[in-house]
Amino acid sequence: MDRRTLLAASGGALASTAVATQAHAAPSDRWHGRDVVRFNVISDIQGDLRDFGRALDDMAAVNPRSAGLAVAGDITPRGYDFEYAQVSTELRRHSHPRDVAWAIGNHEFYVPKWRDPDTLAQDTWPNGTTEDSLFRSFYRFAGRNAVHAETSFGGVPVLCLGTERYMHFHDPKLWDEVWLSDAQFAWLEDRLWHWSRRGKPVMVITHHPLPNTVSGTRNKLYSSDYLQADRLLSLLGRHPDVFLFSGHTHWDLDLSDWIVRRVVPGTANLNGFTVVNTGAIQTGFRDDGKGGETTVEGTFNQGLQVEVHRDSVVIKARDFARRTWLKQITVPLSR
Repeated sequence: MDRRTLLAASGGALASTAVATQAHAAPSDRWHGRDVVRFNVISDIQGDLRDFGRALDDMAAVNPRSAGLAVAGDITPRGYDFEYAQVSTELRRHSHPRDVAWAIGNHEFYVPKWRDPDTLAQDTWPNGTTEDSLFRSFYRFAGRNAVHAETSFGGVPVLCLGTERYMHFHDPKLWDEVWLSDAQFAWLEDRLWHWSRRGKPVMVITHHPLPNTVSGTRNKLYSSDYLQADRLLSLLGRHPDVFLFSGHTHWDLDLSDWIVRRVVPGTANLNGFTVVNTGAIQTGFRDDGKGGETTVEGTFNQGLQVEVHRDSVVIKARDFARRTWLKQITVPLSR
């Protein structure tokens, strides 16, 4: 089955040292009465419910008042309804925030590769499964009727994006590539400007990584995930206080380009926007030095804790298996 830098304007990686901020202090009630809003971001559960449970327990211990949990896709291994139900059951077994934001991933579209849950049959794809049924399964689970959605974690806006087509249904040469409708682009542009005018940072959750951003995105495996990458970059790149969280690669958060600053030419924003790798719950990968990737040895179970302050955002990489922090970085807000 397929599974499928913070850069400064000069092209260098963002230093972990503090950067002088030009942001102005906001009122203390900016985040629903809190000076700091903390939430978590994970991705790529892919049926690894045991590690998912361990991650939930660790997040609850370290961040007991979390304002929310964002899951950046690959919620299930294949997209069967019973697999979504297993995730829901595991979630209920552990302490977790009330607000959970789900983004759709490519593994949510893998039912057509199977004749039944026990019989892989890729030669007879789609095995009677319709594209519409795959979206309906996700909608029932996520409790909404669209791929894109907005929620709030303690007053911090969170936008989920996702493909609106599984492309192999539309082009036999394509598989997991991401396609966004004009309506989703218009919605995203509207919400980014809405929150920009109000001086709030925006957290964007999407499964697939954008090219030339975080770890793995210069690898041929992940260089063309988006069919409209330039259009999406042009929207995000106009806003210095956008934070994009992507999964899919499973690449190790211990790598130096786990978080980058992406500058998009022509957007008049020379500071760029922040892009963050979310790690993975199930299996880790690194570059193999040959244009591919290799599995990280040992137990792998990683994710993020995000802290939104009045004038900055602190992003921490967490090893849930070892219950240790891997690294952290502070990103000043522009206002």
